[in-house]
Amino acid sequence: MKSRIERLSTYPAPFRIGVFVLMLLLIWAPFVGLTNWLVHDSNTASIVTILLLYAEFIFLVRLWGRYVYHQPDLLKRYGLVKTRRNGINFLTGLAIGLISLLLMFAVQGVLGWVTWLSPQPFLPRIILEGSLTGLGIGFAEELLFRGWLLDELQRDYSLQRAMWINAIVFALLHAPRSIAQVPALILLGLALVLAKRASGGRLGLSIGLHGGLVWGYYMVNVGQLTKYSNQVPDWLTGIGGNPLASLTGMVALGAIALGMKIASSRPTDPKT
Repeated sequence: MKSRIERLSTYPAPFRIGVFVLMLLLIWAPFVGLTNWLVHDSNTASIVTILLLYAEFIFLVRLWGRYVYHQPDLLKRYGLVKTRRNGINFLTGLAIGLISLLLMFAVQGVLGWVTWLSPQPFLPRIILEGSLTGLGIGFAEELLFRGWLLDELQRDYSLQRAMWINAIVFALLHAPRSIAQVPALILLGLALVLAKRASGGRLGLSIGLHGGLVWGYYMVNVGQLTKYSNQVPDWLTGIGGNPLASLTGMVALGAIALGMKIASSRPTDPKT
């Protein structure tokens, strides 16, 4: 007879996902309270609590795999593997994301929608900070969305349906204040799922692509490299200041998604 924990694997995906998230938050809540009590700086406390959340997430995933699915190495199933090919995929994705973001601003500059400003003296520091921020966000969010969540969905649904649900959930959780950004974020979510499939189920390409986009935006935005001319509507330059949520951004994301779709149709070796 299966234990209650083992029976979780037989329940529908929404129930399993809900149980996992509830467990994650219940364990995390005491650490949040303790951190806020011990750390008085709000920014530092926020960073610490987020790091604790992801450390707990990885720990819980290992337990989830061992006791629910009898698959103790779920992280490898998610595509987090140490292979040369995964490393190449990561660097490729990083280059695609970074170049795509900078190219979007370059096109807007040529069209006169943004004005390029002189680099600030602190730009090298911003470049370094952006690379670390992009890598951190890319790793954490891809492991969460294209790793754990996508795997749970694909256990119950077709690959196509799982991809769309994954992209929609990703978009809704990233645009709580501006529903106008949702279509672009859905397109980004689709591109990231297709990137994983294009690389044989490995996460390197998705992590790199996501990280490269964040890195590029961080450099341009925080580094104060551009200024919007306000000659055209926001939907052309970026709704809510997000360049991806614009016509230029949608075209770029569509091109990336199409490229990943074509690449995903080719046979790949997931072991390399």
